[in-house]
Amino acid sequence: MANIVFNRALGMIAYYASLPAANDALVLVALEASGLEADSVLRDKDDLAAVVAGASNEQTSVGRKTLSSVTVTVDDSNDRVAVDAADVTYTAPTGNPVGAVVICYDPDTTGGTDADLIPLTKHDLTWTPDGNNFAVNIADLYRSSSAA
Repeated sequence: MANIVFNRALGMIAYYASLPAANDALVLVALEASGLEADSVLRDKDDLAAVVAGASNEQTSVGRKTLSSVTVTVDDSNDRVAVDAADVTYTAPTGNPVGAVVICYDPDTTGGTDADLIPLTKHDLTWTPDGNNFAVNIADLYRSSSAA
């Protein structure tokens, strides 16, 4: 489950996760543990370019991963919406330690810049890529319910 939802994404995650455009995707981006900004700072960033413009840095050696099997489920019994995706595997990754991953909505995977990627959720993750395969288990990527 997400540690934070970025302010820009509040109320929009189910829409973005439904992948409404022709060439869009959800992308997992690893952030380095060193310099990782506080949740209170990160939540105000409106795009991935802003996320990595401060003290937070992308951990580039592991690469970005496109999420697959993204599902949005409306659960009327529990009055909520759940978003899920398939687990992500990094094969023989190396590089600086990771402190979190951010899931972003990319409105057009055929081009664009980090300024086009909308950060949706941040998930704390402590991991040092050491050449061994590593799986990020995604269960309940995001869940939102109405307040009664």
